[in-house]
Amino acid sequence: MPEFRVHGERRYAVQHHYAVPDSAWHVELSEAVPAPAEWAEIPGSVTHLAGDAFLTAVVPDEDPEREPTVHLHGAGETVVPYEIMRWFMDQVSEEVRRRG
Repeated sequence: MPEFRVHGERRYAVQHHYAVPDSAWHVELSEAVPAPAEWAEIPGSVTHLAGDAFLTAVVPDEDPEREPTVHLHGAGETVVPYEIMRWFMDQVSEEVRRRG
């Protein structure tokens, strides 16, 4: 389940998942998108979902020789506020600590 943070008028999401082909954990930063309107009728449903990731940290967990990396996605410019980048990198640092 993604974690969300609001900065200004934008909502961001960070989610963690394991990528079998990479043998690594991925930590993804995206702008959050509204959940489908029909979900509003479901008690306890989420209001937002993670959108397409524009930053992905890859944290290997099986090969100690591979170092963590950060990948930038998308075409064009994406502006990431400093506080959001710090939040994302804190999440990445915690993932590296757990896997290291």
